[in-house]
Amino acid sequence: MAKTGATGLTRIINAAKYSWLGFRAAYRHEEAFRQEVWLLIVLAPVAWYAGETLSQKLALICALLFVMLVELLNSAIEAVVDRIGDEHHELAGRAKDMGSSAVFLAIVICIGVWLAVLL
Repeated sequence: MAKTGATGLTRIINAAKYSWLGFRAAYRHEEAFRQEVWLLIVLAPVAWYAGETLSQKLALICALLFVMLVELLNSAIEAVVDRIGDEHHELAGRAKDMGSSAVFLAIVICIGVWLAVLL
């Protein structure tokens, strides 16, 4: 059952605060996320210049954001698995490997979008 508490604008403000804390934690603790942030900072202006239409520009930028989104989910999975314990467990390893695979697929999709638009 969901927790009851803040509603309306207060809930939205709290959600924004928690989101910011998540971004900050990911940037502080996850090197891959930091790299993706800097890649976005460099490539977003390139996307805006390289895309001929608004749809192409947004597709290029959204592809970069998609990689970051999947990286955040992967990092969350890894944090939960690591919280449970350091000992090797087949399911823990499987969860981490699947998260890593998701990031890999997101990167493949991103590269595919960039190639499709630029070529």
